[in-house]
Amino acid sequence: MNIAVAPPTTTPYLEVDNLSKVYASVDGPVRALDRVSLQQRRGEFVSIVGPSGCGKSTLLMIAAGLASRSEGRVLVEDRLIEAPRTDLGIVFQNHVLLEWRTALQNVMLQAVARKMDMKVAEKRARELLAAVGLGGFENKYPGSLSGGMKQRVSICRALIHDPPHLLMDEPFGALDSLTRDQLVLDLQRIRAERSTAVLFITHSIAEAVFLSDRVVVMTPRPGKIDRIIDIDLPRPRTLAMRESPEFARYSHEILEVFLARGVIKE
Repeated sequence: MNIAVAPPTTTPYLEVDNLSKVYASVDGPVRALDRVSLQQRRGEFVSIVGPSGCGKSTLLMIAAGLASRSEGRVLVEDRLIEAPRTDLGIVFQNHVLLEWRTALQNVMLQAVARKMDMKVAEKRARELLAAVGLGGFENKYPGSLSGGMKQRVSICRALIHDPPHLLMDEPFGALDSLTRDQLVLDLQRIRAERSTAVLFITHSIAEAVFLSDRVVVMTPRPGKIDRIIDIDLPRPRTLAMRESPEFARYSHEILEVFLARGVIKE
């Protein structure tokens, strides 16, 4: 069944204001982010693309409250973020599953940490696993699961407490193309049912265009926002849309930014 995504709200949920990050190194200060400003609305899917080392993951970690900022501010619903946030879920490229726990038990770790009602949490965990095609795999250990299955478990763990905000740092980067396609569709479907805001880091232009309401294109280090592109494609999106002229136009617009910046050289 196709479920349409509720449109994002118009007021900012996440606000990144003039954010900079400077790291110390043996060769002197390294500016990873330089005066980045960005707003994300509740329920909006925003992807960030850019070359390696441009500060994409640093931006995500600061937005999560897991890394400090050098300058600027990050606010969630007008609240300054100065500590790890509890209102979100995070998915990394590495699934970070505990090998001695089953798929269901790994998903439930989040529920235990948050002191959720265990009966309610287990019901939700089983529903999430079924939604990503892992019904019947609840009692399997990570060692018997493929890379894509492990990442599905990781996504379920991030969503069990129904967070309004999901941060994803190249979650499909280590997967083969067929598995990536399936997980992109799984993510679209799960998000449609909950209208979760997603901040998504990726190197894949096609992935960003397919999933996003807006794509943020970053420059090489020090990372700045070069362009923000609104993606006006109907939802739910299908893999066949990737062959459409509209999809190609958005992809080409992003590619042109990288060509102009010398990130990609022909």
